[in-house]
Amino acid sequence: MNRTLLAALCLPLLLSACVWVKLEPGARAVRVAMPGEALGACLKAGEIAVSVKARVAAYHRNPLKVRDELESLARNEALGLSADTIQALGEPIGGEQRFAAFRCGSAAPARPAANPTRDTPPRGEAETLPLRED
Repeated sequence: MNRTLLAALCLPLLLSACVWVKLEPGARAVRVAMPGEALGACLKAGEIAVSVKARVAAYHRNPLKVRDELESLARNEALGLSADTIQALGEPIGGEQRFAAFRCGSAAPARPAANPTRDTPPRGEAETLPLRED
């Protein structure tokens, strides 16, 4: 009986660590525009509706993980529309969200140039530095 109780108590912790949506390799190039960002120079490719489980039984999943998975799904779907940019049309509600997909090409804002005096890792990657040099 104790094992069953322990398993029931640990299940929500295990589920909260799960990543259910994987970003497709080509979707890494799809840019996520900030809400309200002007994309007038881009061609609208369509709209994307995505959804994930926001709740498993009585357990509510971490809202940040739900939002991240919705964005990953939208970026994956953007590939099918030949879009290179997506923009959320509103906040996620109940594990569902809508995005607008755009083809911006060269109209996409340029990413900041790397500092020429120091190697900076590409966006989304981390750089580790020693605390002290011995």
